[in-house]
Amino acid sequence: MEALYEPQTLQEAILYFSIPENCLRYLVARRPEWKNGVVCPRCGSDKVGFLKNQLRWQCSNRHEKRQFSIKVGTIMEDSPIGLDKWLPATWMILNAKNGVSSCEIARALGVTQKTAWFMLHRIRLAQQGKHGGKLGGNGGVEIDETFIGAKSRNMHKDVRARRITGTGGKDKTVVLGMLERGGNVRAMVVDTRKKKELQKQVREHVEAGTAIFTDELKSYNGLDADYKHAVINHAIEYVNENVHTNGMENFWSLLKRGLHGTYVSVEPFHLFRYVDEQAFRFNNRKMTDAERFDIGVRQIAGKRLTYAELTGKLPETETIH
Repeated sequence: MEALYEPQTLQEAILYFSIPENCLRYLVARRPEWKNGVVCPRCGSDKVGFLKNQLRWQCSNRHEKRQFSIKVGTIMEDSPIGLDKWLPATWMILNAKNGVSSCEIARALGVTQKTAWFMLHRIRLAQQGKHGGKLGGNGGVEIDETFIGAKSRNMHKDVRARRITGTGGKDKTVVLGMLERGGNVRAMVVDTRKKKELQKQVREHVEAGTAIFTDELKSYNGLDADYKHAVINHAIEYVNENVHTNGMENFWSLLKRGLHGTYVSVEPFHLFRYVDEQAFRFNNRKMTDAERFDIGVRQIAGKRLTYAELTGKLPETETIH
């Protein structure tokens, strides 16, 4: 079998995916449910014929919507935007270290900002992979939390007086992160930094008996019963031999660089999507751009996000049944 060509740079991707047949060839080879050949997304039959003039398939069984395109059953379903724009947009967001804004995508691809914003959120949905087991490893797991929100020093004094109360932390969104040293990071938006919430997440995501490293936040007190818990007091030092949370601090710096520098303003309602986006890039940081794109494209099937769901008008359903 002839080896499938894979673009290695954004320029090569733009040229390669400008040909519709190349888009189909690339995507068909990466849809998990089509590993043994194209099947009908409506009935599951493998008795389908390719309509070359329309670049779509037709199921031999009699039912509604017998004809289907490569977009059906993916994040791109019902989108009028061509694959020659979808795939370069996917390449850009998967490989931009600090993210890429909808305004930049709109200018680069010749679509409206609203369209680009919707496309990027659908691509972010594809980056939300399922967690495979609990974190552990010989190096231990770093656990830390951060606040995400507007910086008070950048606000006009009248706005600051209206929006910032107390120390300001209560007006921001809390994100908890757990990093397996030498491995992957998991980060999620949480309601509070209180003990019950944080320890629930730790126990859900970290294997019992693992060495864990946290700062001196009192919410982590009591984890010693299930974990080898070491604490670094940031009021005194940031590193004490192997006790530190510098790996998580690195992830926070990357996340905030994207949020504040690229996206500028992110609604708390959508924050988890941007956290998942950064986690995907971080967890695949040792890959080439082409390898990271390959992994991302393999995750576009079986997921769908409508505009009504994205804007909160309908409950969100991430998986197609």
